Amino acid sequence: MLEQAIAAGDLPAARSAALQLWQAGDRRFDAQLVLLVDAMHRSDWKAAREYIGGRADKTGGDVMSRLIQPAINAWIDLGLREKAPERYLLIANARGRPEPAMALEAAIVQLVTKRPAEAVALTDDIILTDRTSQLTALRLAATLDKAGEADAAKRLRGRIALASGEREDPSLLLPDQAVVTPREGAAHWLGMLADGFARIPNGGPKIPMLFAHAAYWLNDRDWTARSALVEALDRDGQAPAAAALLASKGAALPPVLQMRRAELMADAGDMTGAAKLAEAAVAGDAPARSLLVRFADIARRSDDKAAAARAYAQIEATLGEGDGEQALRGTLLIARAELLLQSGDWDAAQPLIEKAVALRPNDASVLNFAGYSAIERRKDVKQSLARIETAWNAEPQSPSITDSLGWAYFLTGRADEAVPLLEKAQSGEPDNAVIVEHLGDAYWHVGRKFQARYTWRAATLLAEEDMAARLEAKLRDGLTPETMAP
Repeated sequence: MLEQAIAAGDLPAARSAALQLWQAGDRRFDAQLVLLVDAMHRSDWKAAREYIGGRADKTGGDVMSRLIQPAINAWIDLGLREKAPERYLLIANARGRPEPAMALEAAIVQLVTKRPAEAVALTDDIILTDRTSQLTALRLAATLDKAGEADAAKRLRGRIALASGEREDPSLLLPDQAVVTPREGAAHWLGMLADGFARIPNGGPKIPMLFAHAAYWLNDRDWTARSALVEALDRDGQAPAAAALLASKGAALPPVLQMRRAELMADAGDMTGAAKLAEAAVAGDAPARSLLVRFADIARRSDDKAAAARAYAQIEATLGEGDGEQALRGTLLIARAELLLQSGDWDAAQPLIEKAVALRPNDASVLNFAGYSAIERRKDVKQSLARIETAWNAEPQSPSITDSLGWAYFLTGRADEAVPLLEKAQSGEPDNAVIVEHLGDAYWHVGRKFQARYTWRAATLLAEEDMAARLEAKLRDGLTPETMAP
């Protein structure tokens, strides 16, 4: 019942189930956190203090306790109007390896207790070492601004920019939000933890869901809490609930969450609406490059070639002259060329491909694209084959490049050499309909007609409409020049 209530975001039901467990002596961590948040939500700081200390003799929650207790104890003390509530954070930071996020949180607590001089002095001494410290620093900078400490906020933002480098973390793109109350402080901390848990690759949904709902129950206007809850819901298979959270009335969504809503719309099949919303998310001045990349991805998924071209043009306008920027320019040239090839415009695509090869002459994926695009159109076969061979020598384990080389050999009359390569590609990527069809064609050509039909039949299970019609013709009549894969 408790887990179902948490998954549904039903605080009263979660509180009821947690209280039954707690009173029966089952003091599990999720019950503790629900009761703690419920008490803070009601501004019952004394009850909150009792709940946070209620598992002191329990084992198994040590990591969670280390992550939340210092900050939550500080915010509870602030609610109780105790002196120096930041002491829990400073003591925790002094133990073992320093945790800059805790020192930064202590500075936020000092600002909320109207001690800006102490907060500024503490802030200026903190080194930002990880993502958590950068996210906490961003909240601290907003709180410094609200407290009238604009110079300190500016210094801190400069250090955030240096620490994050060119990485455009989605959470760092959320709007500034100052912390004013203990509940806002606790929500910010729990939301930040939820965001981190939600972004762990291949992680389960329960812990992100618990922390995200806890943060959202405390402050549903906190953008980090909302963003983390969206990710937790989506991971839990509740994509409609995640989308609804971004469609709710209230303050206008920031661009990064508009883009996330567009991605959820695309996942649900509304490609036209997704493309429009994604483009609206990057319509402002100087949109983040990462949002432009995501807009381009949605435009491609929606088969909106004009929107994709606009996205690529916007991304290219952000590029500088450094080596990394030029490498990205090569990738964009390939993406633009691919759009043109989809429209059958080889003459316009070919110069872009050559520019990409010039910028990234040792990039296997670029060489493979250049070689395969040309050889399937029977253009400059000798050079195209050499490019594919160079790409394969660099990345022989790549199924797509192995397929390209096998198919290039097939097209140049070397079918016996093509078959083992295509078999290797198919074993590496068995769900790729293009590779499976290539293998079937090669089997037929070398006289292995039973295997060819079996392989084509497997490809029909994966194929889209045009390929499916071609495969049906091959299954009926065998391989002909008209039905050979392009």
